[in-house]
Amino acid sequence: MTIAEAQKDVDEWIKTIGVKYFSELTNMAILTEEVGELARIMARKYGDQSFKAGEKEDSMADEMADVLWVLICLANQTGVNLTAALQKNIEKKTNRDALRHQQNAKLK
Repeated sequence: MTIAEAQKDVDEWIKTIGVKYFSELTNMAILTEEVGELARIMARKYGDQSFKAGEKEDSMADEMADVLWVLICLANQTGVNLTAALQKNIEKKTNRDALRHQQNAKLK
């Protein structure tokens, strides 16, 4: 699935099953919530915290998908073409950081 296809599929789902998009502000709050859920899993899996009894250790992919879903909703609502935005962002980073990371002693 391409990013464009994902944007189309999410839009179709929202309009047929989800009834309509939540407001942009609500979706921004939901995005923050979903990132927090992903952060909780990361802190337990890769950080110093341990999983609580009953917590799922294997839900990281699902939480990442939740983050992506809400980000796509926000892009659709605000008219952002994520494919074009990502391509432009990669170009920006390539131009800006062409030598930066290679010269970073911390990364060697």
